[in-house]
Amino acid sequence: MKWKKDAKEGTIVAGENRKGENLNQLSNPQKIVVNDLGHLYVADFENHRIMRWREGKEEGEVIVGGNDKGNQSNQFNDPCGLCFDDEGNLYVADYFNQRIQKFVTIL
Repeated sequence: MKWKKDAKEGTIVAGENRKGENLNQLSNPQKIVVNDLGHLYVADFENHRIMRWREGKEEGEVIVGGNDKGNQSNQFNDPCGLCFDDEGNLYVADYFNQRIQKFVTIL
């Protein structure tokens, strides 16, 4: 949701008020980051993926993960955190795999 000054209610910017695995849904979303372009990145915990929502879009994009739960380099087991460094590289905390993964520059 986003808020305007003196707003009484928010606007949904990602997800749709119920859990699911479609591109317009999240399942137990965790950490979020908004970049300088206004793109919203979400650690989608139970869907084992990192999603990106562009402002005004009703569906997100899977940018990494989403290949079922697992421990391969293209899989997560409940991602719970994310951040970007100054060069735009993405770091993901992978809860049950006990690891941090780095993904080079996501645009």
